[in-house]
Amino acid sequence: MRIITHTCTECGTVVSANELEANRVMKCPGLDCENVLRFADLPQEERQFFLEHAEQYEL
Repeated sequence: MRIITHTCTECGTVVSANELEANRVMKCPGLDCENVLRFADLPQEERQFFLEHAEQYEL
């Protein structure tokens, strides 16, 4: 399994790819951060890998 995450550019909060994929667009969960995070913010290669191996990332 490959760990795929995205770091908020405003506050540095780390969000997992499965959270981004489930919501596609979400407000950053960081305290007092209003930045919007998107699944599309992940590099294309990481998005493709995640979607092709989604069953590995189910909780």
